[in-house]
Amino acid sequence: QVQLVESGGGLVQAGDSLRLSCAASGRTSSINVMGWFRQAPGKQRERVGVITRGGSTGYADSVKGRFTISRDNAKNTMSLQMNSLRPEDTAIYYCAATNRVILTTSPEYWGQGTQVTVSS
Repeated sequence: QVQLVESGGGLVQAGDSLRLSCAASGRTSSINVMGWFRQAPGKQRERVGVITRGGSTGYADSVKGRFTISRDNAKNTMSLQMNSLRPEDTAIYYCAATNRVILTTSPEYWGQGTQVTVSS
């Protein structure tokens, strides 16, 4: 089993930056792809971005150019650097991980979520 714990959420103003972190523990050697999802009130959960064990990344169009995912395999951590934040980025952000080669919308492992609120 793998446990994921997010940190770093908070309340910021539009245009500000925020960095989220995700710490993995347990059978971390089994993790292949990690990523971030978010869910705003009344909306479906959205995949924000992913990163492979080798460091390849992919992002949703809505955050491309503003958000950056990084990963430290030795420390079993992943980060989400969010710049130029907008009110529409307000959501609960979830860290996720999978043993598979693709991070689908139903990964095996989820964090508990951290709230990000962007005021206008």
